[in-house]
Amino acid sequence: MTTITERNQTFSTIITHDIPQFRGILGEKNVILGEERLFAANTDWMWKYKGSRKLLLQPSSTEEVSRILKYCNSRCLAVVPQGGNTGLVGGSVPVFDEVIILMGSMNNIISFDKVSGILVCEAGCILENLVSFLDNQGFIMPLDLGAKGSCHIGGNVSTNAGGLRFIRYGSLHGNVLGLEAVLANGTVVDMLGTLRKDNTGYDLKHLFIGSEGSLGIITKVSILTPPKLSSVNLAFLACKDYLSCQDRDLSLLFVGGLDYALKKYVIVKHLRLLNLLFEAKRKLGPILSAFEFLDSNSMDLRKSQHVLLPCLFIIHDLFYCLEQVLSHLEGVRNPLPPSMHNFYVLIETTGSDESFDKEKLEAFLLHSMEGGLILDGALAQDINQALSFWRIREGVPEALMRAGAVYKYDLSLPVEKMYDLVEAMRTRLGPTAKVVGYGHLGDGNLHLNISLPEYNESVLAQIEPFVYEWTSKHRGSISAEHGLGLMKANKIHYSKSTECVRLMASIKKLLDPNGILNPYKVLPPSLLS
Repeated sequence: MTTITERNQTFSTIITHDIPQFRGILGEKNVILGEERLFAANTDWMWKYKGSRKLLLQPSSTEEVSRILKYCNSRCLAVVPQGGNTGLVGGSVPVFDEVIILMGSMNNIISFDKVSGILVCEAGCILENLVSFLDNQGFIMPLDLGAKGSCHIGGNVSTNAGGLRFIRYGSLHGNVLGLEAVLANGTVVDMLGTLRKDNTGYDLKHLFIGSEGSLGIITKVSILTPPKLSSVNLAFLACKDYLSCQDRDLSLLFVGGLDYALKKYVIVKHLRLLNLLFEAKRKLGPILSAFEFLDSNSMDLRKSQHVLLPCLFIIHDLFYCLEQVLSHLEGVRNPLPPSMHNFYVLIETTGSDESFDKEKLEAFLLHSMEGGLILDGALAQDINQALSFWRIREGVPEALMRAGAVYKYDLSLPVEKMYDLVEAMRTRLGPTAKVVGYGHLGDGNLHLNISLPEYNESVLAQIEPFVYEWTSKHRGSISAEHGLGLMKANKIHYSKSTECVRLMASIKKLLDPNGILNPYKVLPPSLLS
């Protein structure tokens, strides 16, 4: 199942003369030919998008990237930059026969300043390798993803990836201090600053963060990394209800406080979970680093042929699906056996005073238990138990893939509306598919997943455009953190005004007049022809 589009006939095709040109730039071993050898690079990890390119180039320096793009631009050869190929919207694979530029050989750490915590590295560095390097230095990456073992930092920045630490450290727009990028004509733009404050002119790096390789190829990144804190506590809790607040103005909960809201407004259903979130923010404050939630509706489906999981929300932030993980991943156990509860919450705190932080968390848990906000719980006693809790959260996408085909939607919505969409989609699809919701509740980011044995166009027709229309109606965004890629390029108008999209197209035409960089992605091709 792919988004249908037509090949841009202004693009050239590879001819025999092109290969020696690329070998002259990269050497023979870094010019890879053949459909079989390029199968993985032509296909996304969800098996939804597949290109037909038979040429892959592996540069090892910015100069080589520059020379490649200069030549491709002169020949009007379309290119697609590729990192770990872990994207979910078809942004990192060819649509037709674009030349694949694989960035994995540019994987050097250039410098690290222990005083400022500023890391400078090449775009092909694998995120997990950066995490390990910084761990040895007493620092952490402000970004953490389930795909960290494969994804590249250049791809993370190009898609403005969100991840598990967003609630604590914010987006890459705030953490990336500078970058180096190569434009379509081969021009190298050096924005690789390491200053936290620089107010000279337009901050051009932000054009490239989240542009998905459509404006230039990121080759180097400087990023601010926080110090590693010594005290980490993790609790896995059971709750009775998920809050759906029917009051007209949820913001008043924040203005007047939770106690005021409970006295003055009618909470119709699912009170306890959102109460728990408010209490966690209020009582745990700056040490709160994760608040994840899963529902157990899918736990009752383990006997069916097509298994689904409970939904887990992370308020760090996600709601996810426990059952899928329990059913499809080896070694994963229910942290609170044998009883089943309606919802589960994973709370993490991170601080610098172990005894104080633990005491604070335990007092919060005791207060929440006495107040009926939680029914049961387990506090991780060691690193292995903590990892097993996190395995549930990080294993959900993998488990869903093992269960069959999945339609994935990454949406931003007002927090009080997030689960309404999950319920609306369940009502709409009925028994034809299993609807799973997980995402970052604290940021209002819902990952809506529709799971079924195989991709089905009739089911897709029920999902789209309904999911986009519903999101737009509630003033949400159709892409919270995954990007637009090929999947949503023609859907951008659901979240952005006509004037905004036209301005984006103008910027694209200015920086890439031939349109060779990652074509058919991000913006509607009709605006760029």
